[in-house]
Amino acid sequence: MSGIVIRPAASKDEARWRALWAGYIKFYRASVPEDVTAHTWRLILDPRSNIEALVAEKDGEVIGICNYLFHDSTWSKQPICYLQDLFVDPDARGGGAAKELILACEQKAKEKGAFRLYWQTQEYNGAARSLYDTIVPRSSFIVYRKGL
Repeated sequence: MSGIVIRPAASKDEARWRALWAGYIKFYRASVPEDVTAHTWRLILDPRSNIEALVAEKDGEVIGICNYLFHDSTWSKQPICYLQDLFVDPDARGGGAAKELILACEQKAKEKGAFRLYWQTQEYNGAARSLYDTIVPRSSFIVYRKGL
């Protein structure tokens, strides 16, 4: 037994979520303005929002986060679940938290009636890709992004 507990993020998790979020953003060599981070956290806590979050907790400390959202599709009448952000504290990696977060997100997607769960990562993220490859084969789709 891993001793990891996966649960929905709660208001008491804000400081730790923000610390892990900052680590995630740094890992991806990106920046997110503070007002966007604050907005995201408000949406996570808002039950009317499509954005939700799970946390992985071990020994009473939040060690990982999983932010996900649901959206409509032109391919199904059921929603799609997009696992947008997944991050585990570097000191807690290798203990199964990331996989448990993904599987818990999958369960939330099933409960919501989603027909698909998907996520993406950078090609250089070899550690994450080695885990993801054990869960599902990589898609053949290539992502194109254009800032607006």
